[in-house]
Order: sequence, then C-alpha cells, then structure tokens
Amino acid sequence: MSMFCNQCEQAAKGTGCTEIGVCGKNEDIHSLRWILTYGLKGIAAYAYHARILGKRDEDIDAFMHGALFKTLTNVDFDLNDHIKTVLRAGEMNLKAMDILDQGNTEHFGDPAPTEVPTGTVKGPGILVTGHDLLDLEELLKQTEGTGVNVYTHGEMLPAHAYPELKKYPHLIGNYGGAWQKQKKEFDQFGGAVLATTNCVLIPTESYKDRLFTTGIAAVEGVKHIESRKDFSQIIEKAKELGDLPDAPGKPLMTGFHHKAVLGLADKIVQAVKDGKIKRFFLIGGCEGSKAKRSYYTELAEKVPKDCVILTLGCGKYRFNDMDFGDIDGIPRLLDMGQCNNAYSAIQVAVALAEAFECGVNDLPLSIVLSWFEQKAVAILLTLFHLNVKNIRIGPSPPAFVTPNVFKVLQDNYNLMLTGDVDEDLKAMMEGN
Repeated sequence: MSMFCNQCEQAAKGTGCTEIGVCGKNEDIHSLRWILTYGLKGIAAYAYHARILGKRDEDIDAFMHGALFKTLTNVDFDLNDHIKTVLRAGEMNLKAMDILDQGNTEHFGDPAPTEVPTGTVKGPGILVTGHDLLDLEELLKQTEGTGVNVYTHGEMLPAHAYPELKKYPHLIGNYGGAWQKQKKEFDQFGGAVLATTNCVLIPTESYKDRLFTTGIAAVEGVKHIESRKDFSQIIEKAKELGDLPDAPGKPLMTGFHHKAVLGLADKIVQAVKDGKIKRFFLIGGCEGSKAKRSYYTELAEKVPKDCVILTLGCGKYRFNDMDFGDIDGIPRLLDMGQCNNAYSAIQVAVALAEAFECGVNDLPLSIVLSWFEQKAVAILLTLFHLNVKNIRIGPSPPAFVTPNVFKVLQDNYNLMLTGDVDEDLKAMMEGN
C-alpha cells in the first residue's frame, strides 16, 4: 500500500489538495517530511525547556518556521533539498541541547555524581514525573517545612545531581522507573503525583483523583494546575492521603554530566592507553514496553568487564539498578542524565577524540539507541549532522522511513538495526 496521499494527483488535475499535514510527491519525500516533522517536535521540546530558563536562539526559531513550511508546501519535491533540511534539523537540535544545558547548569549548578535512594520513607509524598526541573524546584520551595516529601520518577531522576535541587533535604529519592510503567507504579505509590510534561499516560481510576498536571501537560478529567507558582492543591492532597510506608529500595547512581566525566579525562585516557578500558558503549534512549527491548538489558549485561557503559534517557531503567563495578575507580556505568544530555555524551566523545588525536568515528565507541519518539529522532539527526557512523537503533525500524531513505542512511552513515545480541556485541568489539 502506498504511503503517500492523493495530494499530487489532485494537484496535477488542478483541483487542489484536501489533505492537511505531511504530504509528499512520492513515498521518499513523504518519508523525509515525516522524519523532519518528528525531529521538529523533538527540537521544540528542548527549545521550550531552554526558553523557560531564559535561553533562546534565533537560528533555531527561524529554522523551525522554514522547516514547518517545508512539511506543508506542495511545490518543493527535491529529494536532496529535503535531505539537507533533515540534516540541518540535526544541527539545530544540537544548538537546542546546548542552550538547554547552559540554562540548566546556570540555574541549577553543575551536576555531580550522586547516589539516589529509592523506594519510600514514612510521611506524605508527592511523586514528580516528566522533564521540567523548574516545576520541581518550585514544588520543593513550596513543600519546604510542610512535612511532605518529594520523589522523582522517570526522566526526573537526574534532578538529584544538581546542587540547587539536591540542597532540599525533602527531595527524598526516586520511585519507580520509566514512563511506560506509570499505571502500575503510580497505583502502588499511594501519594499524590505531578506530571510536568506530556509523557503521561491516561490514568486508571485507582489514582486518577490524586494525579495532577501542570504547564504544557494535560489529561482529560485530571486536575490541572494552571499557574506554575501555586502547588497548594497537590500539597494538601498529599497530606490528606497520609503517610507512605517506610520501604527503601536499592540506590541508583546518576549525575555523570560531561563536566564531571571530563574531570576524569586524564584517568580515562590513561586507562585506555594501558589497555584497562577496551571500549565505550553508549546504550540509552527512549524506553517502551515491547518485549524486544530486553535486547538492551542483555547487551548491558554482556558488555565485557573491561568496557564502560554510558547511558541516558529513560532507556537506562533497563539496567541502571545492576552493579557493574568499576575500572581503577572509574564506574563502569555512567548515567549522564535525561535524553537531552545526549549533548553531554557528544561533548565527552569530542573531548576523547581530541585527546587521542583522532575522529569520533575512530574512537573505541559503539552507540546503540533504543528508538521510540520525537526526541530520539532529533538526537539521531544530530549524530548524522556530526557525521557519526556505525550507530545501531532498535528494537524495530521506524515505520515512517521508507526502504530507499533507510538505504541512504545505511550507505552514508552505516546505520544498522539491532539484531542478535551476541553477534552485535562481537561486531562492536571488533569496531563494526
């Protein structure tokens, strides 16, 4: 079945187009416009978070306007032009992640490696999910001295590493894992829940009355806090719900921002030269419930003990509770933060390439990304913009990429799909 709509037939007849949204003259143009649309959504998310922190880039804004027009125009059917625009989106996403990192570190301080308690402690509690650190900060200010503890969930885990957030003693720990487990974990949590961005699932009746949204997040039938300055409703709800049980879990490590990792650069470089670190594996990205995603857990488990694993995004919840040990004091698992901290991973790779006087593609580095949504698309486009090759994505190919477009990515960047763990690991250890 053809992927494209009837736009071009109608245009040829002079009858106009009745379709609204992403269209194309052929399947490949159509595919590139979808890639661009998903990438723009990812850039928009990062640019929004940067903007509320006072950071804005006019180049990003201008590109967004032009690129959105390209997804709607009926006159540009040049394949190469679309490819250039898609790669330009990768460049703009790098800028967006850069200014967001600037905004986060200037406002909250530089993250540092931090051990985070998990589970619950006795007392009323609010669980915060999403990505908006400003909302978390404001909630911490308003719950100070109230006896209400605040917990992070999902992509909020890295918040514990920022000095201006970790200074609050009632930022008590992390509860649960990735976004797709919300229905089970929110039900079990028992306290109030605050969703700060749109990675929130339609709630079950068991916790719908204690779920709140704020900012750009909203769910039908769920109480929405219009002002990001007044969290009194959810604080009172937490008190009304009463004490959570004292049920501690296994602590997690986070906070390996690129500034923290590069502080170990000399030690890391020497460990590589001495043969103590054979390879780096970046295993991370978006999480999901598909059974094939066990690939990432198995891969992390089988990575040789003389290799270091970098991770980020909610994909880390597949294995971040495992004990990987260390290599001469360098932790074998480095959680770099939220998905936008792909910027940190890029900075580490660039710095190591400079230290070894080689290109990023010549580093002993393998990148394996779990694929799911818009920000994953934007990050992948950034890697293409930087000409990073030999990336594996999975657990299945993106449905909106046609065979021809995927072949272009394979031919130019050696983009691969994940396959058998043992075969992939063997190839990566050999530099493929």
